[in-house]
Amino acid sequence: MATPKKKQKPDPETAAVDATLKLAAERRWREIGLAEIAEEAGVPLAELHPRLGSKQALLDAFMRRIDAAVLAEEAPGAEESARDRLFDVLMRRFDALQPHRLAIGNILDDQLRSPGESLCSLAQLGRSMGWMLAAAGIPAEGLRGVLRVKGLSAIWLSCLRVFLRDDSADLSKTMAALDGALRRVEWLVGRLERGPRRRGGGGGTGETGEAAAGPATEG
Repeated sequence: MATPKKKQKPDPETAAVDATLKLAAERRWREIGLAEIAEEAGVPLAELHPRLGSKQALLDAFMRRIDAAVLAEEAPGAEESARDRLFDVLMRRFDALQPHRLAIGNILDDQLRSPGESLCSLAQLGRSMGWMLAAAGIPAEGLRGVLRVKGLSAIWLSCLRVFLRDDSADLSKTMAALDGALRRVEWLVGRLERGPRRRGGGGGTGETGEAAAGPATEG
């Protein structure tokens, strides 16, 4: 007679992040403590501490999980414009967040009332947006990369507010907000992708002159 296989327990990080999201969907973020999260996850505090020693560390782990889910999908086609590639990647990210919308809303509500917590979240947000740029085939290194990350972070945060209120079945409101935001700052993901142009004659044909004329349409 075959011995029944024991059900494999999830690793402590997975269990702790799942517990965090479950509790955050039920109550205010500020009311939830690490001891409660550990109990819900079935993970001893002593085991949780070296891996995820704060609530922010748990949120960072969740964001890395979302990064991995997006990166696991097929990369957008190189023939698409930078704007279209970013649109595809960020919509995949919103799709991955769909099951956790209530928890995310409760967490953000409290973080907005605590500037210190909001600042702590920005570091991981920047890293995540760097990975999203990479997934879209856009470099995130160097000074231009820093500018891209900052710009994309601002776009993400503005569209995240729309996403949390989007009651459409296909996230059409979120898609419209994201498309509009990417079009407004296309110079950031387009001109910086091509690099600065050399100054030359012809008045206003350099990078400064083009920028003053407004964003160009790529593709």
